[in-house]
Amino acid sequence: MTKQLTRRQQQFLNQFLEIYRVMDKPIHYSVLAQQLGIGKITAYEMLRLLEKQDLVKSEFHLPSGVRGPGRSEVFFLPTKRAQRLIGLKTSGTDDVEIWEKTKQQILKQLSEGKAGGYETLLNDLLVRIPEQQSPLVYMTEMTTAIILTLESIKKTTEGKGLIDRLRRIGFPGEIGLITLAGISTVLSAILDINVKFTSLFLKQSKKYQEMLIQLSSEKRDELSDFAREVSNIVIG
Repeated sequence: MTKQLTRRQQQFLNQFLEIYRVMDKPIHYSVLAQQLGIGKITAYEMLRLLEKQDLVKSEFHLPSGVRGPGRSEVFFLPTKRAQRLIGLKTSGTDDVEIWEKTKQQILKQLSEGKAGGYETLLNDLLVRIPEQQSPLVYMTEMTTAIILTLESIKKTTEGKGLIDRLRRIGFPGEIGLITLAGISTVLSAILDINVKFTSLFLKQSKKYQEMLIQLSSEKRDELSDFAREVSNIVIG
């Protein structure tokens, strides 16, 4: 089961990724230890721990110049998941600009669609979310999709219960966002909602929760502000 990284583990992963970007090839743990000024055993054990978290993976290579049988050496490189999660903390200027434009566009669509409903926007999100490459935009679109789905079932017993639960804990503060991530899983089990919603939340809820945990406090606050605006427009 994936667990949240400690501050030390997160720092080590950040440093490992920076060195990997410079070297652009798998890294032997002894080289990493030398670069970071730590013991070889410490570096190796930390890499193995991150490997269990699916954040790095190991490869075995024969020493340079050895062609025949011989003792292979272990090298490490980051997984796509590691690079995606770190991307949430180190997003470049272009990504942040796209994120801001996406938020404003969604808020505009919500305001314009208040009278006629949000079915078109929700269907568009269901198509875009699985293919979304920007972590920040992904979080924004998933947050919007969850709230829109809650709105679509707010008159049902299940929907009222979920919305009341969110309001009791002060949605959409930080705790509210974590609960919202859990609710995405609950939504997939409610039979009254469209099968497309069920499929999306079943496939994406774990990814959404992982990204939310790894999101920087600054970005999490911004996402909370966005969720508050969406909630006020859609649910009231």
